[in-house]
Amino acid sequence: MWNGLVGGAKKTYTASLGEGVVPRPLMMPLIRGELVGLIWVRPLKVGQNAFAGIAELANIATAAGADEVVLAWETHDVACELPIVGPAPCLNMVLATRDGHALHQFPYTEQLFSHSPEGWASVTPDWRPAPAPQPGGELVPPIQAAVDFSFTPLEPDHPDPLGVTVALMEEDGYHVRFTEAFAR
Repeated sequence: MWNGLVGGAKKTYTASLGEGVVPRPLMMPLIRGELVGLIWVRPLKVGQNAFAGIAELANIATAAGADEVVLAWETHDVACELPIVGPAPCLNMVLATRDGHALHQFPYTEQLFSHSPEGWASVTPDWRPAPAPQPGGELVPPIQAAVDFSFTPLEPDHPDPLGVTVALMEEDGYHVRFTEAFAR
């Protein structure tokens, strides 16, 4: 499963960077090794708005009762005015459970593909060797908050906590896509 998630994230990054954009932070909750779906963060503004937006990714993991989560983000793209920790540019992925997490980093260099008349650059990532996974590796605060909140017990006051959570998050601008097994 892990290799498939990493391969999918790299493929998404390659396609997005080729179009001149960096994918927004993404959460992938899992239940007993089954991928529930993909949740991309809502459009963000730098600062607390970004911190809250990234941390709120945990809402679906909590509502679904996930026992594992994977978060993916670009080092430069956490938009919270924080110092850069680790390699950049870099696709970061953390695999977390209630008992801990491991940080995986996939650095790359950007190979210029083209420039648009509007000024944005299209690049192709040249993936570099990945350092060893870091069990308990330091996470930037919004990612750490999303990991922590993912395993907060939920006391539902609604008969369909996952359905209502998805509806509210989509209303706020998050993009949610369930796998076939969890499609609603």
